Amino acid sequence: MHPIRRLALAATMFGGVVAVQAGAQAPSTAAKPAVDLDILRVQVILDHLGFGPGVLDGRGGIALVNALKGFQESRGLPVTGKTDAATAQALSAYRNAKPTVTLALSKAALTGPFIDPLPKDYALQAKLPTLGYRSPMEKLAEMFHTTPAVIMALNSPQTMLTVGTKVVFPNALPSSRAYDAKLTDEWRTTLNMLNVDANQPKADHIVVDKSDGVLRVMDKDDKLIAQFTATMGSEHDPLPLGNWTIKGADYNPKFHYNPALFWDAKKGDDKELLPAGPNGPVGVVWLDLSKDHYGIHGTPNPETIGRAESHGCIRLTNWDAARLSVMVKPGTKAVFRA
Repeated sequence: MHPIRRLALAATMFGGVVAVQAGAQAPSTAAKPAVDLDILRVQVILDHLGFGPGVLDGRGGIALVNALKGFQESRGLPVTGKTDAATAQALSAYRNAKPTVTLALSKAALTGPFIDPLPKDYALQAKLPTLGYRSPMEKLAEMFHTTPAVIMALNSPQTMLTVGTKVVFPNALPSSRAYDAKLTDEWRTTLNMLNVDANQPKADHIVVDKSDGVLRVMDKDDKLIAQFTATMGSEHDPLPLGNWTIKGADYNPKFHYNPALFWDAKKGDDKELLPAGPNGPVGVVWLDLSKDHYGIHGTPNPETIGRAESHGCIRLTNWDAARLSVMVKPGTKAVFRA
């Protein structure tokens, strides 16, 4: 069964949360900010096909345009970045995919640790046990590849985040959670929490293209098989153009802050070892590159991907970075170009 068609299945167990009915909406008469379910459906389909549209918000934007271009290229369609007639026809094969899913929350889904407030100062962060989510709402938003604002828009203002409450989310549920047994229990738990599908294509090489702000995953025949909008470099720390390799992955990494490597470091800053956590500077995973001090990693701010700058590294949403980690292996080639 194609993974997209599995999205409509009910009674899916994941991470301690039980899926009740895909696509169902929680009853409410309250006025809600607009979330275009037609756009959300397209985002959901592309997300599951490996062409990451960024945050699932039903509102579009540059990440959706990039995702559509990637999908179109992979299918031999005119590359317009729009849901034109040819693209709509290609997407119609997945018309059974539901844009939302209604879930009954469990204790596990609402369990931290939560850190609020989360200090911005690295010296204070270094004293914390973890750089975890600030709240259950922030955790749930990341689980479903969205933002707290979208969750609030899809539900009634009276919806409470308590055990047993049914809540509507973007339908980010994967088709498989059969992760590689060689991975650590902790990392498999993270993949599960982030709703990363265990079934991923295997990369022969990746291409990071500064001109259009995307990371492309290519097979051995140089065919595009997945793509993600990325933040890459800045005026102070440009993308290191050239041919590199992925040396390995550090899952749920701690972060070694060295002010000497940051042009915007505060005067008097000391080196710090920051604890692991999804709200750490590199998110949930660091893919180490053969270029010293550079990597591909996650972020604590998924809504900024493609709209902000980095210190030269390639930054993805946590769920896209985690997904990419399943596609690559030590020795995978990485081509960075302008």
